[in-house]
Amino acid sequence: MRRIDKIIVHCTATPEGRHVTVKDVDNWHRKNGWRCIGYHWLIYLDGSIHKGRDESLVGSHCVGYNKNSIGVCYVGGIDKGGKNPKDTRTPEQKIALAKLLTELHNRYPKASLHGHREFAKKDCPSFNVHEYDNIFNDSTK
Repeated sequence: MRRIDKIIVHCTATPEGRHVTVKDVDNWHRKNGWRCIGYHWLIYLDGSIHKGRDESLVGSHCVGYNKNSIGVCYVGGIDKGGKNPKDTRTPEQKIALAKLLTELHNRYPKASLHGHREFAKKDCPSFNVHEYDNIFNDSTK
């Protein structure tokens, strides 16, 4: 079993409101030469949570940090014009992300929460993930 010490949140860097599926992201990542989707979880615009790469497998979502992390991604992160980073999370995505992060924290209580931009020169995930720190700040750590 992998030792997980980080949960890293991403966005698909797609324009606000554009529907993207696990299959779409899987295709993009395969075109990059990866064996499959690099994220472990993808949250659609409607707030539904979809499995990507199995959590037992090392992800391909954050250079230098894949071995001991889980990659979570929400669809969106760019304005409608497709040029500027923007927090495009729908209300449903915000709720789903909190639910998923809670479940991940329960499975990996020693893991810390991070946005991709903490490890790369990117704006990803286009919002401050530390708004969810309350999920990770409890006495069980």
